[in-house]
Amino acid sequence: MMQDKRSYQKSFIMDMDGVVYTGSKLISGAKEFVGRLMQGNYKFLFLTNNSYHTRFELRDRLLNMGIEVDDDCFYTSAMATASFLKVQRVNSCSAYVIGGKGLLEELENANIEITSKKPDYVIIGETEEYDYARIVEATLLVQEGAKFLATNPDLTGPSLRGPVPACGALVAPIEKVTGVSPYFLGKPNPVMMFLARKKLGVHSANCFMIGDRMDTDIMGGLESGMTTCLVLSGVTDRETMNRFPYQPDYIFNHLGEIDPDTILSRRDRVENDVQM
Repeated sequence: MMQDKRSYQKSFIMDMDGVVYTGSKLISGAKEFVGRLMQGNYKFLFLTNNSYHTRFELRDRLLNMGIEVDDDCFYTSAMATASFLKVQRVNSCSAYVIGGKGLLEELENANIEITSKKPDYVIIGETEEYDYARIVEATLLVQEGAKFLATNPDLTGPSLRGPVPACGALVAPIEKVTGVSPYFLGKPNPVMMFLARKKLGVHSANCFMIGDRMDTDIMGGLESGMTTCLVLSGVTDRETMNRFPYQPDYIFNHLGEIDPDTILSRRDRVENDVQM
């Protein structure tokens, strides 16, 4: 039987904040690593749990830091949410949404009706418009039967002054009142990892997940069958890493230390060990 060529095509999915940049500052080696990926014609995606920004805004943000890539090189939890709904509700779908323009844009692109009148779903994502009236409406709609979704489980996000509430914190009032927990589409949900790989058209056996968080990036990559690479340029240090019951396949100080030409997938490492 002929092997699927995708199985042998090395590809890379990488988190953004703490991996490519921190705040408005590019992390050492990030530009060089992306350059090596492009020069080697490797397929790659920037993956982010944040659903607020559009893919075009993310493209422009990297461009301002000196990395020029196409807007098709990004995959967000907003995109994963829209793709999930297109599969779940093939014919029609409606949603009450508390979220930013990135989420709204992806839902509208997927022809999902945004409404407060008997929606199929209540969807929560990062937003700057989070007020009591909207929380009450979302709570009542969930109690009335709307299914509850959220773009990601992150409790906090970064800011120049320190951590701020993220999507996982925004769902808490609704969850506590209704007793209904949302289904989170973002990392570490393997659904998001599957959809990202589907966008690239690659197999998990030769796909590398690069991130700075053990509980989202590394867990999500591990549960999806990808080879995992932890970079210590973000929130995780070696002491924190060692507290987890699972460990990454590789540990690097930053992206610049990763050579896409020589790094081996978990499958290839196992095969090499067997041959030796």
